[in-house]
Amino acid sequence: MPRSRINGNFIDKTFSIVANILLQIIPTTSGEKEAFTYYRDGVMSAQSEGNYAEALQNYYEAMRLEIDPYDRSYILYNIGLIHTSNGEHTKALEYYFRALERNPFLPQAFNNMAVICHYRGEQAILQGDSEIAEAWFDQAAEYWKQAIALTPGNYIEAHNWLKITRRFE
Repeated sequence: MPRSRINGNFIDKTFSIVANILLQIIPTTSGEKEAFTYYRDGVMSAQSEGNYAEALQNYYEAMRLEIDPYDRSYILYNIGLIHTSNGEHTKALEYYFRALERNPFLPQAFNNMAVICHYRGEQAILQGDSEIAEAWFDQAAEYWKQAIALTPGNYIEAHNWLKITRRFE
């Protein structure tokens, strides 16, 4: 049974009702409707309930059905989020890159990539490798600059970090 039919949360039910109405009135193919259903179910199971394995299954099925590059970018981004949450940073970066190939205007993907690079820089410091740490921090800075360029005024902490570390141009 699709997850959208079994959610008990009021907000989830409201979202499901509105999404179902929109799917009925917006002219889309049956494949697009099915892809959206899997995407919606992936979002609900991952973000609302933390059931990452089920969410990944839904996202992979949505990827199989969805043909629009823009929509695929959000599916790939959400797969990246799950891998980030699971501590699978290399996989997460791969999915963020793939999302950005389809939609270069995803500041949240650049931000998440920067966060992963910054984390890796901190880990390198803990291991006593300042040279590697600086390389990771420089990469984080590049990604944060791209995120900030896309959405000026957002990512204030990243902006401040760039200024403090003299990485902001």
